[in-house]
Amino acid sequence: MNKPTSDFINRELSWLEFNQRVLDEALDTSIPLLERMMFLAITALNMDEFFMVRVGGLQLLQEQKVVSKDPSGMTATEQLEAIKTRTHQMVEEQYRCFLDDLEPALSEAGLKRVRAEEMTDYQVKYVQNYFEDEIYSVLTPMSIMKKEDFPLLANQSLNICVQLSPDDKKPESEEEPQPRFAIIPLANSVSRIITLPTEGGYQYILLEDLISFMINHFFPGQKIIESVPFRITRNADIKLQEDQASDLLAEMQILLDARKISSCVRLEISDSVTTKTKAFLKNILEIKENRIYPMPGPLHLGDFMSLKNLSGFEKLKYESWPPQQSPQIDPSKSMFDLISEGDLFLFHPYQSYEPVVRMIEEAANDPDVLAIKQTLYRTSSDSPIVQALIQAAENGIAVTVIVELKARFDEARNINWAKNMEQSGVQVIYGVKRFKTHAKICAIIRREPQGIQRYVHFGTGNYNEKTAGLYSDASLFTCKEEFGLDASTFFNTITGYSDPQKFKKIDMAPISLRKNILDLIQGEIERKRQGQKAFIKAKLNSLVDPKIIKAFYKASQLGVKIKLNIRGICCLKPGIKGLSDNITVTSIIDRYLEHSRIIYFHHGGEELVYISSADWMPRNLDRRVELLVPVEDQEIKQLMIKILDTYFEDTLKVQILQPDGTYERAKLAKNEKPVQSQLKLYREFSQMAKIAKKSRRGVFETYQANPDT
Repeated sequence: MNKPTSDFINRELSWLEFNQRVLDEALDTSIPLLERMMFLAITALNMDEFFMVRVGGLQLLQEQKVVSKDPSGMTATEQLEAIKTRTHQMVEEQYRCFLDDLEPALSEAGLKRVRAEEMTDYQVKYVQNYFEDEIYSVLTPMSIMKKEDFPLLANQSLNICVQLSPDDKKPESEEEPQPRFAIIPLANSVSRIITLPTEGGYQYILLEDLISFMINHFFPGQKIIESVPFRITRNADIKLQEDQASDLLAEMQILLDARKISSCVRLEISDSVTTKTKAFLKNILEIKENRIYPMPGPLHLGDFMSLKNLSGFEKLKYESWPPQQSPQIDPSKSMFDLISEGDLFLFHPYQSYEPVVRMIEEAANDPDVLAIKQTLYRTSSDSPIVQALIQAAENGIAVTVIVELKARFDEARNINWAKNMEQSGVQVIYGVKRFKTHAKICAIIRREPQGIQRYVHFGTGNYNEKTAGLYSDASLFTCKEEFGLDASTFFNTITGYSDPQKFKKIDMAPISLRKNILDLIQGEIERKRQGQKAFIKAKLNSLVDPKIIKAFYKASQLGVKIKLNIRGICCLKPGIKGLSDNITVTSIIDRYLEHSRIIYFHHGGEELVYISSADWMPRNLDRRVELLVPVEDQEIKQLMIKILDTYFEDTLKVQILQPDGTYERAKLAKNEKPVQSQLKLYREFSQMAKIAKKSRRGVFETYQANPDT
């Protein structure tokens, strides 16, 4: 009897297909060259995190001989084998894209990587001086006589392994003189991309190539057999022992230190490496052969993202799309006055993030503001929002901030911000025990003539003004009483010891969010059974949760039409007869990272619309504090439905999920008009801003008499 096929796509393989869709953008010749290079760099950075977290975790399961299966029916060992095959294929495609396509095209456009043997005499003289002045005294070669001599190499750092000829003074008793090795860690303080003098365009040499060219300066009088770059990836899936942590801040710092010495999950090395050098690194790093990735070109393509910042190559970049001013935002009015007039909605980065920052900055300096309460998950390095919160505390306002110290790879930054805020008088809460606080909410409590008023901002993205210019996210502002009460209940639940209270409008994970989503799906099922129209649309980053997927399958089987736009991981198999033939899943990768979460239920014609901080994954619904927020303003609701429908109209950047987990580009039907959703949205928001600007220009404002004069 044949083993039944699982109804779920494997999570890890689905993520790899997402990374492939990013790589497809790098391969798309209709995209400007430096943007294609950026997409290629993103695939490399994505792969780093994938190995650190997902592969690292699976390797631990394999070493512990855990044989349980994931929902797709695969053990950890089976997943690792499938990942190895797929990632090696992806690496080959990455380097074909880089070496055979992007580099030659960029060189022709005047942006060239120069190999050591290609340098002119003048460039050779320049790099020799540069080496003496900037590199030689900074880098430190270390000879490796035995395993104990091997240095503690930083995760994802670039290093040079040097093989020197055997020592002639070794005793004659040895059968064969053994080669000697040294390691040169490349310091982060030295730029990897080194600009070369040239008469036209831009030329550069990579640091590792320059060092190999000058390697004899580190080992005078020695015969160098080879110098080869390598890079290690360490396991970052180290669990925080939160139950035993009396001081979470100290425990997080211990975790960060633990990552520095964790096991090596991947070794990247030049494919030109000799057998002896490879064997040396394999032995000393204690890494298995199947975890070694020989690379046919420069290691860590993620570093090439910096090329996009070069000036003078604007033709190789996207045309600028500056964020537009929202028609709802009058710059001459305070944010509190604007929100008092009605709910506000912003869709970033098409619309400016400035009002979000402005609301908090105004609150910080408003004598009528009594308190500010806010969650912070990921912030920028010079966050104006954090600075405003510090200013508010110094001005005597009661400021409470929930800083999520467990935001992976942003822990160090969040620790520093937390310390700075505490020193300024901000009450800092380090998240919730056993949960990550991923909700995006800011509540401002203000004394007004009619009494206490609460102003609330809900978002789908982090309070980070920099990523707000790169990620698509939604912002909702309101001062409606029930939402304000829910905001207070939320913060009291998180920061106090009170039992979770029932919310009036919003839903919160891990308490009720999944249940309410399942209830809403069931509501569409019941309406379909009664012969009514039933429809669900959702835009998310990931869909993994088995309970929600099973609910979708049930709805599909009963005839409910379901449209899903899932940017990243999707474990649901669409289009299977009798299971999911009423479900379509699309994915869009374009110049902005799709990050907003918008959910729609037809609900008998009432049309329920929500924004959320949560993706539909077990980690979000069971192990994170998340919010689901209904949109009630009818104009905003219709705008959001229009935004959602625009994504489903896309024919240029959309890829369609197949039942086997692969994706296919959409094919234009005859006479079908091509639609690029992000371009359409930008044009529509630009038109809205233009009309609003003209309207404001036509309004005459009169001077009011001052009664005191």
